[in-house]
Amino acid sequence: MKYLDITYSVKNMPALDPGFIPFGVWARAYLAEATRPFRIAVERDHGKITVYETRLREEKFAAANMRFAERLVKMLLWSAGGFRIYLQGDDTIAAQIRDAYRPGGAREFDAGFEFDMFERPLEVIICGETNFPAANESPIRVGGHTNGCRIGFDAGGSDRKASAVIDGQTVYSEEVIWHPKTSEDPQYQYDGIVAAFKTAASKMPRVDGIGVSSAGTFVGNVPMVSSLFIKVPRERREEVKTIYDRAAKEIGDVPIVVANDGDVTALAGYMSLGTGCVMGLAMGTSEAVGYVDAEGNILGWFNELAFAPVDLNEHAMRDEWSGDLGVGCKYFSQDAVAKLAPAAGIALSEHLTPAEKLKEVQKLAEGGNPYALAIFDSIGVYLAHTLSLYEMFYDIRNLLVLGRVASGIGGERIVSECQRVLNEEYPELSRKLRVMLPDENFRRVGQSMAAASLPDIR
Repeated sequence: MKYLDITYSVKNMPALDPGFIPFGVWARAYLAEATRPFRIAVERDHGKITVYETRLREEKFAAANMRFAERLVKMLLWSAGGFRIYLQGDDTIAAQIRDAYRPGGAREFDAGFEFDMFERPLEVIICGETNFPAANESPIRVGGHTNGCRIGFDAGGSDRKASAVIDGQTVYSEEVIWHPKTSEDPQYQYDGIVAAFKTAASKMPRVDGIGVSSAGTFVGNVPMVSSLFIKVPRERREEVKTIYDRAAKEIGDVPIVVANDGDVTALAGYMSLGTGCVMGLAMGTSEAVGYVDAEGNILGWFNELAFAPVDLNEHAMRDEWSGDLGVGCKYFSQDAVAKLAPAAGIALSEHLTPAEKLKEVQKLAEGGNPYALAIFDSIGVYLAHTLSLYEMFYDIRNLLVLGRVASGIGGERIVSECQRVLNEEYPELSRKLRVMLPDENFRRVGQSMAAASLPDIR
C-alpha cells in the first residue's frame, strides 16, 4: 500500500474499515528512509518540557514530510500538553505548522483547547540548534492510599459510578445513567455529583476522603477543560471550576482529590497488577488514556489521546468537537461502535443515544450475531495498530482495557483480535506487552474504586 509516495505494509486490516491508514505503521515506513534531523518540544506549566527527536525525508517528499510533522506535533500536543511548541530542523514546515495553530488555521480548535487549559495563547516558536530547549520532565506519585472510609467517584459522559471503600475493600458500588454533555445548566452536573457522594457516604460510618476520576484536564481539582460541561456557557465557567470542591462541602470538611479519568485508569491497573509501565485505556463515551511509569508515577502529561491522530485516511470520520479527522475518540469509544454498525449491516435508530446504540450492538454480540462481533473485531485491529503508535511515546508493558465498550464478549473479542494482530505483525511488541481485561465488575466500576485511593489521609 502507498500513501503520499510512502510504501507501507499492513497484513491485517479492520474488516469493516478497509480505508484505515494506521498512523503508526505509516510513520515507521516513512522513518525508514528519513535522514534529516527534526526536533519538537512542548512546554507546559512550571517549566516542564517534553522533547521528541525524529527525522524528515529529503525535500522531494514535501507532502509526506508535512503530513508526518504536522500529525506528530498534534500527537505530542495531545499526549504531553502545553502552551508552547518549539520546532527545529525545517523552517518551511515549522512555519506551516505555526500557521495551522493560528486563529482561523486548521488546528484552531487545538490552540483554543490549550488556551482554555493554561489560560494563555498557544505559541509556536521556530528555533535553531542553539535556542532549542532541553527536556525537563517531572513524574509524580499519586493515589494508592487505602486507609479509612473513602468515596470513589467516576464521572463519565453517559453514566456516573460511585463506590464506598473501607480500608481498601469496596462495600458498595453503583452506576447511574446521566447526561452531563447535553446540559447547559451546571446545576444538573452538581446535583448528580452530590447525589452520588451522599449515596456512597450513607454506606459507611463516616467519610475520611473523596477521590474523583473525571473526564477532562485539571489544575488541582479545577476542570479547566472537560467534555462533561461542553454545553455550559463560558459565562458560567467559574461554577464549573469549583464544582467538585463545592460538592465535597456537602459531605463535610474532608479532603478531595480530582484526577483525569485516564490517569485513574492507569492507577487502577497499577494497583491491580502490582507493576508499572501500565497504560490504562478506557473505551466509553470517549477514549480515556492514562499511564504510570515503572515506579508507579504519572508523567504529568495530558494523555488526551482521544484527540490524537490514529488514522491518516483523509476520508475518515470527523470528530464533531475538534473538527479533525481520524482521531482516537472515533476508534475507541461508543462512537466507534456506532460508526462501524452500518458497515456491518446493522441499522440503529438515530433516536438512540450512543450508549443505547452500544447496548443494542452488545445484545446482538452476546447472542452470537457475527456482524456485531465483527464490529468488536475491527476495534481490536484498530487497537493493535495504534499500540504500535503509542509505543513511540510511552514505554508500555501492560495495557489494561476498561470501559463500557470493553464489557462482555465484545471486550473479549477486542483483546483477542488485538493480541492476534500483535503476534502476527508486531512480534517484538507482542513479547513485551500484555493486553488485559479485568473482571467484569472491575471493568465497569474499577475507576471509581481506584479514585477512592487518591486522597492521602493522615
